[in-house]
Amino acid sequence: MIVKCPRCGKSAESTANPFRPFCSERCKLIDLGNWISGNYRIPEDKPEEIEREESDSPEDLNKE
Repeated sequence: MIVKCPRCGKSAESTANPFRPFCSERCKLIDLGNWISGNYRIPEDKPEEIEREESDSPEDLNKE
């Protein structure tokens, strides 16, 4: 079966490819590097709660 590489978009055979779903080891390692460096992130459910927690730091409480 032919599929598109999620990294570069090239067509690649999926059944005999040891790097699937990627077309090559290079695309696989680039994708892994993006995950490790934090380029890919899963969005938070409620970002406003995180902002509120950050604003409740002890430094902010002393100003009041």
